[in-house]
Amino acid sequence: MSNLRVYNTLSRTKEEFKTVTPGKVGIYLCGPTVYAEAHIGHMVGPVIFDTVKRYLEHSGYDVRLVVNITDVDDKLINKANERKMTMLEVAEENIKDYLDNLAALNVTTIDDMPRATSSMDDIIQFIADLVEKGFAYDVDGDVFFEVSKDAEYGKLTNRSVDAMQGEGGGAAASKRSPGDFALWKKAKPGEPSWDSPWGKGRPGWHIECSAMSKGILGETFDIHGGGLDLTFPHHENEIAQSECCHGKPMVTYWMHNGLLRSDPSAGKIGGKAEREKGATEGEAGGKMSRSGGAGGLHTLIDRQGGERIRFFLLRTHYRSTILFSEPAIEEAGTGLDTFYRLFERYERITGKSFYDIEAAKTRKEGEIEAGGDELLTLLKKHRDTYLEKMDDDFNTGGGVSELFEIVRGVNKFIDTNKLEETKGADTSSLDQAMATIRELSAILGLFTEKPEADSSEDAGLVDQLMGLVIEIRANSRKKKDFETSDLIRDRLTECGITLEDRKDGTLWRKG
Repeated sequence: MSNLRVYNTLSRTKEEFKTVTPGKVGIYLCGPTVYAEAHIGHMVGPVIFDTVKRYLEHSGYDVRLVVNITDVDDKLINKANERKMTMLEVAEENIKDYLDNLAALNVTTIDDMPRATSSMDDIIQFIADLVEKGFAYDVDGDVFFEVSKDAEYGKLTNRSVDAMQGEGGGAAASKRSPGDFALWKKAKPGEPSWDSPWGKGRPGWHIECSAMSKGILGETFDIHGGGLDLTFPHHENEIAQSECCHGKPMVTYWMHNGLLRSDPSAGKIGGKAEREKGATEGEAGGKMSRSGGAGGLHTLIDRQGGERIRFFLLRTHYRSTILFSEPAIEEAGTGLDTFYRLFERYERITGKSFYDIEAAKTRKEGEIEAGGDELLTLLKKHRDTYLEKMDDDFNTGGGVSELFEIVRGVNKFIDTNKLEETKGADTSSLDQAMATIRELSAILGLFTEKPEADSSEDAGLVDQLMGLVIEIRANSRKKKDFETSDLIRDRLTECGITLEDRKDGTLWRKG
């Protein structure tokens, strides 16, 4: 196990990580309401908590990650009516889109994806328990949670009951207090509905998550995640209904990620503009949303690639606001190219693929005995610092910095020892270094699989054309026509193609 500390929104401090059940971790992340296709803002939480799970497993924990699907909601009903489809058809279409996007960003560790419509019996029983215990009341088929019955209501966001307005839809006038919120909504004519002790209807948003998390992870579990915008009313109401129902804490650690904000003027990745004030220190504003013009994610993935987007999202601490722009993602891609170039060097030197290396699965398995080896000493230093930073509230941005330091050291080692020019050189230290990069990058969900080569006919034609361009440039340099040579390089750079001049010829790559 590790010396992990986690920032808890509830206490507003970093706390030592202790699990409900020794060695096991339960994580619940609020997933999407699937009334339209996903945008990049919907990927922030899944990428972060996929990484959190990977790190916890690397630290020796047995982790269960749950991400719910809200597939019954006013927005879904309205969208179905607008498109003349059933609510289920709209949901299924957008669930597929969401899953495709998760796969493209290598979010592969989710264990359970419960749907509200498949959890209706648990939801109804949960509401019935609250009514029986006096925390909820029925008004002509609508059921509300009575916030005045919860002495701790508002503890997550430090808001008073008087400052909160609960949801109630058309039945709001029937509530005993403006802060009471809906657990069950009486069905309107033509709406999807389910039978209940209070008549036909459907659940409110908040009760769905309380019921689904309890059904899979139990009455008290370790981590509840979600965007900063969900602290109120969603998570505040989850705490109230769950803790009143069970008489015990719902969650040990509340983790809230900063929001993705669209900003066309965002500067250099990792600069001051991108790392704004910590998300837990103030109210969120200007988040990426459909109403703010965010479009479908699949088109962005087609343009930028899933690994590049994932890397972009992990370059900042998860509690920071992320300023989104495509140039910022492209800049992150430049950082990725640093790794890809090293992988190519390693294969040229050893004939082995980085992607075939068997990475260490745990902290202990990946430990380094440096001895007097200069490269291994550097490697151990940066690996230890990487783990220290990840132990400090999952600081992926700090972890990325250490990976770059390792790559810089490995490249210097290759150059100093002339490994690309020396046949039969000892590469054991280099092999260990690459194995460590593989181990630490896999925690971030990066470089886990070799990118597929483009096998299309167009790709073959491009290879031939690039060979011709490189030959023309080489001839220009022989003739000392450096103006033409530089013009070719500059124009290729403008097209997103990089040339690398080497003793054994010139290589080219996209990016």
